[in-house]
Formats: sequence, C-alpha cells, structure tokens
Amino acid sequence: MLRRALQPSMCRCLSTRGLSARRGGSTLDWGGKVSEIKKKIRSALPGGSWDAPYDTSHLPPEHADVVIVGGGVIGLSVAYWLKRLEGRRGAIQVLVVERDHTYSQASTVLSVGGIRQQFSLPENIQLSLFSAGFLRNINDYLAVVDDPPVDLQFNPSGYLLLASEKGAAVMESNVKVQRQEGAKVCLMSPEQLRNKFPWINTEGVALASYGMEDEGWFDPWSLLQGLRRKVQSMGVLFCQGEVTRFVSSSNRMEDASGEEVTLKRIHEVHVSASHTSGAYFRREGLGNNYLGSRSPTEVTS
Repeated sequence: MLRRALQPSMCRCLSTRGLSARRGGSTLDWGGKVSEIKKKIRSALPGGSWDAPYDTSHLPPEHADVVIVGGGVIGLSVAYWLKRLEGRRGAIQVLVVERDHTYSQASTVLSVGGIRQQFSLPENIQLSLFSAGFLRNINDYLAVVDDPPVDLQFNPSGYLLLASEKGAAVMESNVKVQRQEGAKVCLMSPEQLRNKFPWINTEGVALASYGMEDEGWFDPWSLLQGLRRKVQSMGVLFCQGEVTRFVSSSNRMEDASGEEVTLKRIHEVHVSASHTSGAYFRREGLGNNYLGSRSPTEVTS
C-alpha cells in the first residue's frame, strides 16, 4: 500500500521530460540522472531489492557480547568454549578480531606444536592432560558437517628432561606431583638413559624424566584451521582489523570530600594477540591487580 501511494507522487515530482543544461562546454542529462535516482528509490521501497552502496562485510557488527582480540589458537579456543557452553544457540554474540587472516606472523603457526605434562603446578598438568585428550579425539570436538575430518598428525613421542645433581631432587618432586595428577612419567638413571637413547651424552646427568603417554607434537596449522571452521559453524563472527583503544561509557559520582570523580569499568578483557602486537597484561603485586599497556609505548621508525 505504501509503495502504491508513494510511487505516483514521486514520479510526478521528479518528472524532468526534455530537461537538459549546459555547463563547462558539456551537456548534463538531468533526465537520465533523475531516472537513476527514481530507480534507487523504488528499489529501496518494501519489496524492492536494495544493496548497500559499498561493501560492509569487513566491518564489525554493531553489537557483540564478547570481543576477542587475536584469532590464533588461544583466541579461537576461547571462542569455541564460550559457544559450546552457551545455554542456547545464539545466546552469546562472539566477535574475533584478527589483523592478519593469513597468519603469516602468528605465534600459532610459527610454533613447534608440542604438548607435555611435565610441570610443577597441578593446574598446568591437569590442563595439559585435558588438552591431550582433546587432540587425540579432535573430531569429537571440531567435526563440521560436510567438511573433511581434522587431521592433526599427532605424534606421541614424549618429552625427555635431564637434571644434574643439583636439580635431581626438584625433578623427583615434580614427577611425584605429575603422577598424582595422572600423568604417565618415568624417572631414568644415567644407565637407563644410555640404554634407551645410546646417542645421548650422559656426562653431568644425574636423573632424567620421560613422558610415556600423551606427550609429543602435532600440526598447529591444522588445529588452527579446524578451530576456525568449527567456530564459524557455531556462529562466531570475524573481523579483520586491529584494536587500538577502548571507548567506554562513564558514570559520575562524588567522593567523601564532595569532589566529582569519573568511573569507567570494563568487566573482562581477553587479549589473545601475539607478541608482535605489543599488547600485554601483567600482574601487579600479589593481589588481583593487573596492568595493561603496549610495548613500546610509542611508535618508532
């Protein structure tokens, strides 16, 4: 109804039959120009097919619940688990900002792709054990309908750590913790080490620890691509660009002396960008205080 009402009046108002003008030695076809305008207006009406005058696919959405800075393995893992744990599909709008979709300088693709459980902290050991199961059963997590299965080329060869007399006691203590958490790690004497690896020079070695299961190497690029395809299928949005600053709304209040102060809050910030971005978050002291900045703080030529 709106379209039928608007079209005749617009056509009468925009009628320019036979109108032309000369400017700068050339003739301007006003009739043709107005005809183009009328076509654009008609296509913008309900039922018309209208396209934006420029490509907006590279722009970020107007709203996102979570913005992840950096689209390497860490950032994509955060996106994956946020979407996996959401109560219903589309409940959380996640945006990943990555400045280089070729990942030519990303830490992910430049790394060896190793995994081990030989740590001293139980939390690190538990995280690594879960990650090993994730890698071994990767298609239980990252399979996408109609896409080929993910092949990480996981090679569980184990890590070998060596200790001198000075570090032997610490190694024994660490292996005890690792075994308590479920890691399969064995201790080896210099003689046992020579028997298993005859090419190793054991001079100065008092003790060795060797991961017998769930330690080894995999292809980081395959993991990156598998995660990226999966999170896209889960509704995660991507934007190619670089985060340069945060713009936040502010609340004003008065302190005890009556002076007005401005409060700005950002609940959570997750920076998954690599060292090349210069961005860092560092713990300050022993409390829950953190500093965020860039290094270097100024652009140098």
